[in-house]
Amino acid sequence: MAKQLGFYLEQNYCIGCKTCQTACKDKNNLDVGLLLRKVWQFEGGGYKKQGNGMVNTVYSYWLSMACNHCENPKCAENCPTGAMYKRAEDGIVMVDPDKCIGCRYCTWSCPYEAPQYDPVSKRVVKCDCCVDLLAKGEEPVCVAACVMRVLHFGDMEELKKKYGDIKEVRGMPSASYTNPSLIINPHKGAVK
Repeated sequence: MAKQLGFYLEQNYCIGCKTCQTACKDKNNLDVGLLLRKVWQFEGGGYKKQGNGMVNTVYSYWLSMACNHCENPKCAENCPTGAMYKRAEDGIVMVDPDKCIGCRYCTWSCPYEAPQYDPVSKRVVKCDCCVDLLAKGEEPVCVAACVMRVLHFGDMEELKKKYGDIKEVRGMPSASYTNPSLIINPHKGAVK
């Protein structure tokens, strides 16, 4: 593989506005119930007694996720027709709608719930990093729409050099399962 493209999320600054999710849904003209990018909210903590006072341990954070275009995509590995595949030139995991039979093995195999079954077309749809926009030298629509500019996209080796290699936070499946093409600058409440 020539390179691996992926996402970087500055989770510590994400405000959970869901603009990335809405932009993706709009660009892909998705019906109700289908989301190729989802913004998850996590909250917890509380107050605990410490000495004569109370300590605040409350946290709330968001996690914007789409397909992570994993190094070892379980969706592609378990697709019986080869409809789900990883492009050699950039590592983007794609679905060929002409080969998809709607069996949903990919949806059951993905720990991130990225592939979505479309009941209208009876096929699976998923994030393709907006390959049509990439071909024109533009960013994926979720990245371009982010009002806080906390979602980025690029070559994983460059992103790792610049931002480190944290691939999972509290609330996510273990990165060891698929090795996602995702780097996160975690919120303090999300550190495992």
